[in-house]
Amino acid sequence: MRLNLLMAALICAATLDTQARAESVNLTFLLTNDIYNVEDTDRGGFARLNAVVKAERAKGGNVIYAHAGDLISPSLLSGLDHGEHTIVLTNIAPPDIFTPGNHEFDFGEQIFRARMSEAKFPLFAANLRTRDGQPLPGFKDTEIRDIGGLKVGFVGLTEDDSPALSSPGENLIFAPTFETAVARAKDLRSLGADMIVAVLHAERAIDLKFYDSGVFDLVLSGHDHDLILLFNGRTVLAESMTEANYVTAIDVKADVSEKDGKRRVTWWPDFRVIDTAAVTPDPETQTRIDAYRKELDADLNVAIGTTTEPLDSRKAILRTQEAAIGNLIADALRAQTGADAAIINGGGIRGNKQYPAGAQLSRRDILTELPFGNRTVKLAVTGDMIRAALENGVSDVANAAGRFPQVSGLSFTADLTKPPGQRIDTITIGGKPLDPAATYSLATNDYMAAGGDGYVALEAGQPLLGARDGKLMANDVMAYITAQKTVAPKVDGRIGLRM
Repeated sequence: MRLNLLMAALICAATLDTQARAESVNLTFLLTNDIYNVEDTDRGGFARLNAVVKAERAKGGNVIYAHAGDLISPSLLSGLDHGEHTIVLTNIAPPDIFTPGNHEFDFGEQIFRARMSEAKFPLFAANLRTRDGQPLPGFKDTEIRDIGGLKVGFVGLTEDDSPALSSPGENLIFAPTFETAVARAKDLRSLGADMIVAVLHAERAIDLKFYDSGVFDLVLSGHDHDLILLFNGRTVLAESMTEANYVTAIDVKADVSEKDGKRRVTWWPDFRVIDTAAVTPDPETQTRIDAYRKELDADLNVAIGTTTEPLDSRKAILRTQEAAIGNLIADALRAQTGADAAIINGGGIRGNKQYPAGAQLSRRDILTELPFGNRTVKLAVTGDMIRAALENGVSDVANAAGRFPQVSGLSFTADLTKPPGQRIDTITIGGKPLDPAATYSLATNDYMAAGGDGYVALEAGQPLLGARDGKLMANDVMAYITAQKTVAPKVDGRIGLRM
């Protein structure tokens, strides 16, 4: 009898061992990206974002808050404190993973390192190295976190095009975003990760490579400033617009089972798009923001001149056509430097505002429009270099790229039906046709002079007024408007485009 009972017990134990042992894990991924401003708006901002994060964490459970980059620039206040306040405000409700965007490098490597050292949250950038091949202090490539028995692998990637889009300097090396992520995902799988989450700052074409690859489970991205949610039954791709106007919440239920020593994980997402217009700002964060604004108001809310013409600094205008405010800023740089011509990138004008005719322009307005802290430079360039620069400027109009040129002292026509690099038809400077071999003086900004936004043609220009000696663009524009007292910029035919 005892032998029979023993045999039955052994058989039962063996049967249980071969049966699947299962458990369910619930977790929520929160995503924000591209948040810069502390100004009062109807939705978004650091105070509302932090309120959302605190509320989700207060529910209990497993919350992973991801920030996909672009934090310390550009904004009005960042132009003055190099993004210090954005780290302070983010530390109040810190992310669980942060990867830098291209705007983290706007003030150079030294400021980037200083700001990141102040962060009280985990930093990831698998494709960022110093020139000697070393990872940056405080940064991780990947990590596996055990969340209720579910092993979640994280990999963070920064914008690999940052040297063209920003000013990281020559000591920081950016490996290809997608290829680096695939290699690190393979490592994470070999270490037992059940899910792979990529947090990256990249343009949409790169996002879609991640999404279509089948390598990643969640792709949480920034950079494109839009709200997107894609799910094909295998991979989620999400981006949360900009300025925390919306915060994306992805609620995942994962079922983990084991049978015969083999582990199986299935999961399914539910999506919540949180419109922060309905969110009450976090009091702790709002108090800090109010203090920052009070310090600024006395200096910035000072009228410096009046425009008799309406001005439009919306992105869709500045990156696709001649704009009155682009003419104003380019005129200011040319006047302040005495250059023959000026070219600025439309993407460097960031206010996204409309000013009616008769509006008074304040210091705050100019700093809002020019938040990057760029300096005015003056270069000696050939006519061929100017043509190459303008070809670059109109090479990606269909995608409203920030390289679109706003100009002064010159005019040009372009045929956008032609291939990039072959679009410019005519160029005049000072009312005369461009001489390819002649030398002209050109006012621009230090970012473009260093090849930023694809303006590599300007890198060979001879500095007549270098970045070290040049003034802040914003200060040059303020000085110009202050001296004029009344400005009347118009769209006057400097740029002619055929579609």
